[in-house]
Amino acid sequence: MQRYFVDEAVDNHFYISGDDRHHIVKVMRLKVDDQIICANSSGNSAICVIEEITDENVVAKVVKWEEGSVELPVKVTIVSGLPKGDKLEWVIQKGTELGASRFIPFTAARSVVKWDEKKAAKKVERWEKIAKEAAEQSHRRELPEVWSPVNLKKLIELSKSYDNRLIAFEEDAKTGESSVLAKTLAKVEKGQSLLFVFGPEGGLTEEEVALMRESGFETCGLGPRILRTETAPLYALSAVSYHFELMR
Repeated sequence: MQRYFVDEAVDNHFYISGDDRHHIVKVMRLKVDDQIICANSSGNSAICVIEEITDENVVAKVVKWEEGSVELPVKVTIVSGLPKGDKLEWVIQKGTELGASRFIPFTAARSVVKWDEKKAAKKVERWEKIAKEAAEQSHRRELPEVWSPVNLKKLIELSKSYDNRLIAFEEDAKTGESSVLAKTLAKVEKGQSLLFVFGPEGGLTEEEVALMRESGFETCGLGPRILRTETAPLYALSAVSYHFELMR
């Protein structure tokens, strides 16, 4: 059953417009009496039946609100040093499927890509669309946030609102460090937040890591192998999922 992220219901009805209306009518070719799932901004979702299709809206009536949750028990934010090409799009798509709650691009010292403010709105809009489509495909109930890139100073400032802060650091992996991630996950409580920073292709500089450490971050390795910038966040999210969802 197709899932859509929509505005809050009004009198037990969802009114779906724009691209989602087009997808329902023109792509999926759904009709009156067909069923869809609607998820709202409160993290709730419902099985709905299409009651009416107009030129502006698809009107869907709630049949049954879904119970339970498919969201990670902890709020994980992925901070990615701006990578080349479409690697960040891959991280956002797959990271959404794996349960990330927020994505924050980071203009790291070794980021080859330079952020163009003139194209910023369009770029972020594309990232948000990728996250939305991935959330619908993976039956998420919450739509991840996607931010515009931040610099190191802003990253350190916003990190203060998080319960736990980690840096995936290549040098730690090279020395065989393997306990910090496991120890951190063991102490994290359900409902808490975790900020996880990953460098760009060239990695993080010693200065960047030192400044974050001074602000309360811990560095950690992600196993004995050196992972690509687009692979490391997915490894971390998988580890979080395994710890909180499969080891119960």
